[in-house]
Amino acid sequence: MEYLTYADARRALERGETSCEALVSSFLERIEAENPRLNAFISVDPEGALAQARALDERLARGEPLPPLGGLVLAVKDVICIKDQRVTCGSRMLENFVSLYDATVITRLREAGAIFIGKTNCDEFAMGSSNETSYFGPARNPINPDYVPGGSSGGSAVAVAARMCQAALGSDTGGSIRQPAAFCGIVGLKPTYGRVSRYGLVAYASSFDTIGPMTHTVEDAARILQVIAGVDRWDSTSAPVEVPDYLEALKQPIKGLRIGLPREYFTEGLDPEFRQVLEERAAQLEAAGAVVQEVSLPHTEYGIATYYILATAEASSNLARYDGIRYGYRADVQQIRRELAESDSDDSVIYRLYVRSRSEGFGTEVKRRIMLGTYVLSAGYYEAYYAKAQRVRRLIRQDFDRAFEQVDVLLTPASPTPPFPLGSKLSDPLEMYLSDVYTVTANLAGIPGLVVPVGTHSSGFPVGAQLLGRHFDEATLLRVGRALMEVSGIA
Repeated sequence: MEYLTYADARRALERGETSCEALVSSFLERIEAENPRLNAFISVDPEGALAQARALDERLARGEPLPPLGGLVLAVKDVICIKDQRVTCGSRMLENFVSLYDATVITRLREAGAIFIGKTNCDEFAMGSSNETSYFGPARNPINPDYVPGGSSGGSAVAVAARMCQAALGSDTGGSIRQPAAFCGIVGLKPTYGRVSRYGLVAYASSFDTIGPMTHTVEDAARILQVIAGVDRWDSTSAPVEVPDYLEALKQPIKGLRIGLPREYFTEGLDPEFRQVLEERAAQLEAAGAVVQEVSLPHTEYGIATYYILATAEASSNLARYDGIRYGYRADVQQIRRELAESDSDDSVIYRLYVRSRSEGFGTEVKRRIMLGTYVLSAGYYEAYYAKAQRVRRLIRQDFDRAFEQVDVLLTPASPTPPFPLGSKLSDPLEMYLSDVYTVTANLAGIPGLVVPVGTHSSGFPVGAQLLGRHFDEATLLRVGRALMEVSGIA
């Protein structure tokens, strides 16, 4: 457990001070001890992880150099496909579904020497802000297990924060990497939309979804992004944009960089301690040579409404494929036949099968979002809701474009409050949705976002700072993120 970061582990492996098998074994022991309490993993693959580790140790024994991520012990959010392993999406609908192929990010990480230790818990189909909608039960915050870890990539955040792996992959549709990273006190990176292939990521909202790393350090996040970034012929939305050297970017000073504080993010509703810490960190960055100034993102107030119209519309379309016929959960056909035989209903068996399979296979929150999305796409409401939301989405993106004419990076809160107790917001969906008020706009605009820990709240939970940047400028975010952790005394 002394090699929690990959950078440290890699140096130890290259010096012969440890082995990949020893690393994996230590994390497996940690999972066995902590997962029953925290519920971070849905499934663990000890045999596969140890086999990968031994193969890497054999390469080292032959004097071969380690590949770029050789020996990285990585957890994977259970919405990303790994061949011959279950991909449940935290749902009864896919409880026993086994993937037939590797996602592109898995292929690239496997070739780079990463070791996959297990699949992590998440909100069902990545729909949630607390990891409480999972069919497999909630993941729990390692700082206080009576509190949420954030969502939807809560299991990945817990696995990293509780030292059950060195890093994890999450997915971010409206803040699902960044908010749990903030709640658990780790680093979480949402790349630019199109920077990382979505091939093999089970779709929630296809124009929002992104895959990114969750780590202990900015350096480890940079190493992982270096491998998974880049155009992919299997994903037409992946962008043919050159991938820079992210580790080299970390060496650059922040002197002269312009950092903006959006006034709309520092208003009523933000925890006063969060505001104080972020303002202190901004002053420290200014003392280190950055230029700090206030900027405006005037359409921020429409972010939540716009997001929950557009994302649910896409979810309604994407989740239509789960019908109980081709794959996934299927209701008991014989029971349906018996019920119809004993009733006067004119329903067909196939109609009842569709309805019953989807009603039983999906949880409450997923059904809520499917119904919302179907409503805003329906005749008579499309123009009033969906089309109007698309126009507001364009305005939000223009706000960011104008802001980045004045500054290089935006510094904002990652969440309005510290983590909340389990169950405290389940009866009020709107209050739950507002947990993402500072994160959804980045997905609407397609820009990259990075969350790093910058302090501790009086509640004992971490304070997370969010950095937002220009399209495909993750290098600058990583550079400022590292500086932020350094001035916070955390790096």
